Order: sequence, then C-alpha cells, then structure tokens
Amino acid sequence: MEFRRRTRKEAERIEQELLAGAATLSIHSRGRATREAPDPYRTDFERDRDRILHSKAFRRLKHKTQVFINPEDDHFVTRLTHTLQVTQIGRSIATFLSLNEPLTEAICLGHDVGHAPFGHTGEDALTDYVEWEWLHSQQGLRIFNVLEPLNLTWEVLDGIRGHSWKIDPPPTTAEGMVCRFADRIAYLTHDVLDAMRAGIIGESTLPASAIIRFGEPGSPWIASMIEAVIEESIATGRVDMEPDCLEIMHELRDFMFDRVYLRPEAEAHKRQVFTVIHELVDYFLDDPSRIPDTYRVADAGALTQVIDYVAGMTDRYALRLHDSLFRPTGTD
Repeated sequence: MEFRRRTRKEAERIEQELLAGAATLSIHSRGRATREAPDPYRTDFERDRDRILHSKAFRRLKHKTQVFINPEDDHFVTRLTHTLQVTQIGRSIATFLSLNEPLTEAICLGHDVGHAPFGHTGEDALTDYVEWEWLHSQQGLRIFNVLEPLNLTWEVLDGIRGHSWKIDPPPTTAEGMVCRFADRIAYLTHDVLDAMRAGIIGESTLPASAIIRFGEPGSPWIASMIEAVIEESIATGRVDMEPDCLEIMHELRDFMFDRVYLRPEAEAHKRQVFTVIHELVDYFLDDPSRIPDTYRVADAGALTQVIDYVAGMTDRYALRLHDSLFRPTGTD
C-alpha cells in the first residue's frame, strides 16, 4: 500500500485540465479582501468550504427553522439539514457539468447562515425595523465579513449574496447559479415531505403535473430536477432548467405557498413569531449594553447591533430568552 501527496498546485492543475470552460478556476479567483499566503494543500475554494463548515454561524443552523417552528419531531427538516441537502444536490449538479465542486460546495454550505430564527417569518419581522427588505443573504455577508470574519474569496461571497431567486443581479459564476437551483430543488422536495408528514397535505392533493413529470415525492423528484438542470445547461451553455420542468416547479412553489407556507392555520404561529422577535428587539434597543460583548460590534449603530444579535439566535434560544424576559417562572 502506498500514498501519494496531492498538493494545491496539483489540484489547480487538475482543475485546468478537467473542468468545463464554464467552470470557475481557483487560480482565476478575484481573491480575498485581505491577501493571504496560499495553503500548501488546499485551493482557495477548498479553504473557504472548510472555514464555513467550522464556523459558529454554520453550527447554529441545526436549531433554526426550515418550515416548522422549533420542531420536536426528529425527522422534520431544519435549516442545517436543508443546507446539507442543498450542498449534496449542488455538488451533484456541479460534478455532472464538470464545474468547480469545492466552490459550489462552499457557496451551498454558506448560503443560509444569515437566516434569522423562525425562517422567513423571522425575516419578515425584522423588516419592520429597517427601511428596506431585511434579507438573510445580506446578513450572511455581514456575518462572514464582520461578525465572524473568514476572509472568504469574492466568488463564494458573491454566490451567497445572489443565491435567492429574488436577488438581482444573479450570481456571477456558474457555481453560484447551481446553488440557486439546488436550493429550490431541496426546499420544494423536502418541504412537501414534511407537510405530508405533518398531515397538512396529502399526495392526492399535490399538483398532478408534478407527479406526472417528477414521479413519487422524494428522491425521484430530486433526480428528475437535477436531470432537467443538466440537460438544459448542456443544451444552452448556461446553468438553467428545462422549461417544462421549471414551469412545474413554479406551479409547485405556488401550491406550497397557498397550502403550506401561508395557510390560515399558520397565522397564529406567525403572530407568535412577530411577538417574540419584536419584543426581543425592543428589549435590547432599550439598552444595547445587554447584548453580550462577544456578539456586538461596538462601532455599529444600536439598531444594527440589536438585529445582529437577534438574527443570530436559534429558534429555541430566542424562545427560551423571550420566556425568561417576558414570562418568568411562576407566571401564566
């Protein structure tokens, strides 16, 4: 038995020889805000992937909502398991299209670190305090640039910035666009399964077009959607999805918003989230010195300091802190 040392130089050479013309080569990165000596073994994108994976912000995702707030059932998707699913799907697409896998993986691992507690509802609650739409993608950049600075490469930060479909301009790299599709494939397929597990919808209520085109909910859906991205991307020379599949995905997304995300029964949970977020923000705005020094940028404005802290909370921490402040033991 023998081993052979793979160096960064060799990895960069392999990228140049094997990756597609649309791929982003690590040697062509626009670099980092602060120049660093290269790693002897890892490319810049491999280094970024590892930094994100070991970050505190990434670890907090395990107790943040995907769809169901602070779920007790072990099998509901959390923000962390969603992120891992996005990463697996993104890496598969990147592999099949001969794109840069470590760059895709880094973007996918970091794409949701900026999420507030309670998912998009928490995001909506924080928007009440600013003059623009508060976006987890922008908060992700703030985390990695300011709160937990990792000095990531421009391409990884650009992919995190543009991973959401509502963001314009879209990501600059093909790998960033892969994350866009992987994110939607992951959340649609697994949110459907979670909603079925919760008894909110049944398979018979799903749009017939999704069953006909993708098959049974679960892994067949993922495989079908990945295939649709691969085929369309190869045919057009840009990362995209076959039009018929994309149309059905939009239909399925509309169905999920109507029947799951914005269903009337979820209104009580939404009001609870707004109450928790608003009361926590107001409490710390009243005296920002209550924020732990380890999560406060002293030269930022009071509102920014407070939002940084509250947005970084996990669901269970926010609920526990809110109870301790506003529903002390022994009260109703």
